[in-house]
Amino acid sequence: MLQKVRLAAAVLAVLIGAVTPSLAQTRTGPIKVVASFSILADMVRTVGGDKVQVQSLVGPDADAHAYQPTPADAKAVAAADIVVVNGLGFEGWLGRLVKAAESKATVVTASQGIKTVKAAGGHNHGHGHGHRAADPHAWQDVGRGQAYVKNIAAALAKADAANAAIYQANAERYVAELAQLDTWVKTELGAIPAAKRKVITSHDAFAYFAEAYGVSFLSPVGVSTEKEPTAKDVAKLVRQVKNTGVKAIFVENMTDARLVEQLAKEAGGVIGGTLYADALSKPGGMADSYVKMVRHNVAVLRDGMAKN
Repeated sequence: MLQKVRLAAAVLAVLIGAVTPSLAQTRTGPIKVVASFSILADMVRTVGGDKVQVQSLVGPDADAHAYQPTPADAKAVAAADIVVVNGLGFEGWLGRLVKAAESKATVVTASQGIKTVKAAGGHNHGHGHGHRAADPHAWQDVGRGQAYVKNIAAALAKADAANAAIYQANAERYVAELAQLDTWVKTELGAIPAAKRKVITSHDAFAYFAEAYGVSFLSPVGVSTEKEPTAKDVAKLVRQVKNTGVKAIFVENMTDARLVEQLAKEAGGVIGGTLYADALSKPGGMADSYVKMVRHNVAVLRDGMAKN
């Protein structure tokens, strides 16, 4: 068994390519990884185990869209070996932070290589461009979440070839778990009649979830929480709700609940519970890991849509 592990590590090292000698040979502790937000941080910890030291810039229950980096963040980025980001325009502030910190860290884009979905409703994630940009919330499809894990594992193995076999083994177990989770989500939501698979959320973070699992989402805010919806936006959604008969209305853990409460009151909907879209719950909470987040979201969506 030991020989097989050693052989796997050697093969991986060859496939990954040459590693910077100073990093590979002088490392005496875990790889220092900074993740842009809590969901990525959880993925890195699951793949890296005790071989990584992970810090999340945007913490649990916090909004990465409107985040303002701190001097402590710059210090963490400056000291990091790897910075893991979502990409797709999700962290508009991160490039400036890395530059300001004069960081020499390798920046890894977890969403690299995935098939993107356009932002719904013509929203462009606050970039100011006239075209519809890609929706950045790709982790909401567990199938694409598996690609995130593989990208993270490859980056860790490249930075730390001595432990490449460990990262690979951890990633394979994690991907297998996510494949089972993906099947479970499809089974749970597939049992709900298609006409009932409609919900309202406080911001449009579920385009990938919608595509993967056949659920329609309506939202007054759009892809980014930085832009407040207008009275016209809200009135339009109230009409949609009344016309479609949607009752299931959800608030997200990192957004203001008042807008959703207003919608429920004016349109005759029911608050179906809290969804976790861009951030995990605090440690010990109901959604303090990526896997637990998905299971929680599916459970509350399933129960809420049953009321439609």
